[in-house]
Order: sequence, then C-alpha cells, then structure tokens
Amino acid sequence: MTKTVDVAIGGGGMVGLALGLALARGGLTVAVADPVPPVDATAEKFDGRVSALSFTSVRMFRALGVWEQLAPEAQPIENILVTDAKLGGAPSPFSLYFDGREIGSPLGHIAENRHIRQALTAAANKTDGLTLIAPAALDRLKAEANGITAALSDGTELAAKLAVAADGRESGLRAAMGIGVVRWAYPQAGIVATVHHEKPHNGTAYEHFLPSGPFAILPMTGNRSSLVWTERSAAAARMMQLDHSEFDAEIARRFGAHLGATHAGKLRWSYPLGFHLARATVKPRFALAGDAAHGIHPIAGQGLNLGLKDAAALAETVLDAAAMGLDFGTIGVLGRYERWRRFDSFIMAAATDGLNRLFSNDIAPLRLVRDLGMGIVDQIGPLRRFLMRHAGGDVGQLPKLMQGKTI
Repeated sequence: MTKTVDVAIGGGGMVGLALGLALARGGLTVAVADPVPPVDATAEKFDGRVSALSFTSVRMFRALGVWEQLAPEAQPIENILVTDAKLGGAPSPFSLYFDGREIGSPLGHIAENRHIRQALTAAANKTDGLTLIAPAALDRLKAEANGITAALSDGTELAAKLAVAADGRESGLRAAMGIGVVRWAYPQAGIVATVHHEKPHNGTAYEHFLPSGPFAILPMTGNRSSLVWTERSAAAARMMQLDHSEFDAEIARRFGAHLGATHAGKLRWSYPLGFHLARATVKPRFALAGDAAHGIHPIAGQGLNLGLKDAAALAETVLDAAAMGLDFGTIGVLGRYERWRRFDSFIMAAATDGLNRLFSNDIAPLRLVRDLGMGIVDQIGPLRRFLMRHAGGDVGQLPKLMQGKTI
C-alpha cells in the first residue's frame, strides 16, 4: 500500500516530532515514522536525560501548542554558577555567575526528555495532517525528479516531495543517501542520574569543571537535580558498576554540601561522547535535521536547542516555498535551509569542542588562563548579558517559530 504525503520524516524523537508539528500546522501533510513505540519512548527507563530548553525553544513550543502540557514538568533556570576545581580541592576564587534577573527572564527551563516526548506526542495526536507511524522505520529511500519514495518496515510505502532524516547520530538514512560525516570520539562518557537532595536548589544550575570533564547539577522540579557527569571512559565504566551507597558517596564528593544530604535514584545511564558534523545537510528531495546533521559535546547543554532550530528553519523554508507554489524538495529551495543552519551549527560544535578541551584537563597554565577568563567575564556586565542571550538562542537570524510566531 502506498500513502502519499507532502513530507516524510524518519525519526519520531523530539526534533522529528517538532518538525512534523510545524509542517502540519502550516498546512502540509506529514508522516513521521519511528521504530520505537511511543509508550516505550516516553517511559522513564528509556532515556534518563534532561534537556536545557533555551527561551527561544520555549517560544517555539508555545507556538506549536506543546508548552501548556510541558510547563508543569519544566523547572525554570534562574541562575547559573560556573566554577573550576580539582577533585576534592577548593574551587578556584574566580567563578562566573549568570543571573536571569539581568535579562528579565529565566535563563531556560530543565525538562526530562520523556516529558518533552510526551507533550510532543500528545500535540501530534491532535494535529490534523500529521500521522505518527510507530513502530516502523523509514527505509530504502529512492529520490526521483518529482518526488521521493520510502519503504517502511511495516510494509507501507510512502511517496513524498521531501524526506527528512531526524533519526539520530548514527543516522541510517544519512548513510543510505551517501552523506558522509566528520567525526571523532571523546575519551569520555556521560553519566546521568536523578539526584534527590535535602535543600532546595532555588532554580540554580551548577557547572563544576573537574579535570575529567564538567560535572553539571541541573535543577528539576521539586528537591531534585539531574546529574550530568562527564568522566573518563574507563572511570565512568567503574562508576556504573558501583552499588547505590558507593555511587552516592562519589556524587557527594563532587556535589559538596550546598544542597544538604543527597542520594541518587535507582536508575542511572551512561552514554559515550563524540563529535560529528555531516558533510552536507541537503540533497535533492532530502534533508538532515537534529543529531543526524550534527552531534556536539553536552558541555553547554545546547544539543536539543540546535536541533529544534534546525526544525524551525527547515519548516519555515519549506512552508515559504509551498506558499509561493514552488517545489520545496528541490535543491534550490533546500539550499536556503543549508545556508541558514550550516554556519550556526559549525560555530556551536566548534565552541563546545573547544570548551571541553580547555576545561577537561589539569594543566596549570591552562587552568590559570581559564580561571582568569571566567573572572574577567564575570566583571563585564554587557558581555555577561550577551552570553546569557546567546545561550538562550536569542541572537542571529531566528526562525519565526523561535520568535514565538506561527509560520
């Protein structure tokens, strides 16, 4: 059986669903295929990570009708404190403090990925023109002059004007379309757990740089924080094998006493860390979005925001072309999307890579330079406020959705 739609999206994660919503609300017919059933993808054990949603991403979710359901599960980030220290040693006297009151709004919101998926899935199920097909994987793409076809693992065939790969870092669709990547692995892994603590966090996020990598404490709703702990790969494997009391002790060594007694939840996860950039973002009838296009170090918590900006820019590009009666699957139209997003993605990827290399070491001259740098930035108000707006995504040519406008 062949189903005809305007756009077929492979990958029903957060970026794929956001893109599908934007396109369908703009009047196109869209099919989103994902190999994981929604009930599994929104379960707590599926993905223990949280995402730091920039205020431009929150605007986008408001415009797409997602924020109303997600807001009760999202914790505003009121302040961010950045410090540097050796393990077990006193923090450097130089630190960097961002206060949301300086720009008149929270610096972002922390939400569990499963709650983001739940809100996106609920919105998708209520949106005309959007079909979520799961479990089923988009496969065997065949681009032709006037369209592209894809076979689904459930036997359905999709015919569309455009196919989009939003199927993650190891994108099978990207490989099938012959798009290579520049990549390398970091000698680090990310450990993720939810930590319950005695004292309130007051909406403060902590980024504590240790020689092995950043140790982030991100505020969640209630007296909970998400631990995003970057550790050397071998050490991370050992930490994952610790029993609960030993794991809690290691966390306490790094948390300090500012949140009182702490204990981690029963579930913990570990993820290898790496970098990649696709050598191209578009081909005729085909585009990449999200982690299929780029994968960055989590040091700045910008991975999802970068992907959502892809979704917003691609949706605007496609809908603008459709409104003018143009064929939005041609390379001439898709080239606008690639030019729009390529430079921004490269700069963010390079910046996070550089930050990780600068801070994930114990080299004395580098430690002195980075600590002095933090101290200087902390004293320059206009620069500090610019960095807060930049982290919030509120710089450069923003897609309409990230301005809070509908397309």
